Amino acid sequence: MKSEGLTMELKREYSEDIKKTIIAFANTEGGEILIGVDDDGAVVGVDDASGMMLNVTNAIRDSIKPDVTVFVLCEEREIEGKRVVAVKVQRGAARPYYLAGKGIRPEGVYVRQGASSVPATESAILKMIKETGGDDYETTRSLKQELTFVSAEEAFREENTKFGAEQKRTLGIIGEDGAFSNLGLLLSDQCVHTVKVAVFEGIGKTVFKDRAEFSGSLLKQVNGAYEYIGKYNRTRAEFSGLRRIDIHDYPPDALREALLNAIVHRDYSYSASILISIFDDRIEFVSLGGLPKGIAQNDLMLGVSVLRNSRLANVFYRLHLIEAFGTGIPKITECYHGQKAQPVIEISDNAFKITLPNTNLHREVSDEPNGLSDAERRVVEHLVGRDVASRQEIEAVIGLSQSTTIRVLNALVEKQLVSKRGRGKNTVYAAVHL
Repeated sequence: MKSEGLTMELKREYSEDIKKTIIAFANTEGGEILIGVDDDGAVVGVDDASGMMLNVTNAIRDSIKPDVTVFVLCEEREIEGKRVVAVKVQRGAARPYYLAGKGIRPEGVYVRQGASSVPATESAILKMIKETGGDDYETTRSLKQELTFVSAEEAFREENTKFGAEQKRTLGIIGEDGAFSNLGLLLSDQCVHTVKVAVFEGIGKTVFKDRAEFSGSLLKQVNGAYEYIGKYNRTRAEFSGLRRIDIHDYPPDALREALLNAIVHRDYSYSASILISIFDDRIEFVSLGGLPKGIAQNDLMLGVSVLRNSRLANVFYRLHLIEAFGTGIPKITECYHGQKAQPVIEISDNAFKITLPNTNLHREVSDEPNGLSDAERRVVEHLVGRDVASRQEIEAVIGLSQSTTIRVLNALVEKQLVSKRGRGKNTVYAAVHL
């Protein structure tokens, strides 16, 4: 009689552990279970082979996901004059197989090690998913299957669009095997990826002013991050005759497109967060993943689009968050038409970065035909007729950031239009009377 090993398991009688063994065989190299045989190989037989086979097939159908029945054969066999049940298991094509009640995690996924069926490691599970699902992150099964879609349901409801089981299958949220895909994970409330926003003092990363992290469904993240960024998008008022014109530091459409680009087109096979950094003079959007294969940066500027996450992009398109594929970067460029400072795109093998310049700051510090920028002129006008004024007072009056005010004052000192007196906290400025 055969002994237990990598592809052989002996059971005196039916037990719940048989399901783990079937999963382990289906996830590795296949194998056979003989019910009615002791661990030492002694044949004891079974009283009701037909009932035993029914128990096994019911357990397979009800407790193992995805459906493994096509790879399992139950048959009655005679050994040493006694009736035993043989369960033959082939290596499955939809690995990893798992206990329905446990999900795709180590306590639910089993593999064969020697003569034992043991929980698979998370790395082994990921390897099986990749081997059976290919490199398409969106369509492969999610490791997390206990997903909820409160935020997604709200987003679809606001657009008067159905979001039931049928729609989830059409969109690719539920795969052909009935399990949630990674697209489902991205849109679920349990999404493991986040967007991190940091606000810095000045133009360097030395001093933090504020920070926030947005989690949950990507649909929730995009709304939360956009609202947060908007708080730091100041407006500057200009007048054309009696008409007031408000000019944002950053064109709202450019901010929106840069954020959507970072979320929709990033490579989610990486676990790190999208990073948004807000400085006085710029906002940087950094997402993981370089350009998809088959597309160059020049193509990107022309609106050519090769989607890394086509299904995710389709969801955003259906919800009217993006207008059309490939229009994001050209739209950002259009928003800065005629501006002295232009957006900068930097691409590496594993990252994509868009930098949006502060249009008001660059307007304030740019050279004007009369030799003074608008900010410089306003500072001089404020100082004329006053003995002295502090930097804080000037900053409050003309509505510039601290770092910009300092640069403007230093420029005026160099032009010998403003004098600087005192040191440290006692520093004041005065107009130079020519």
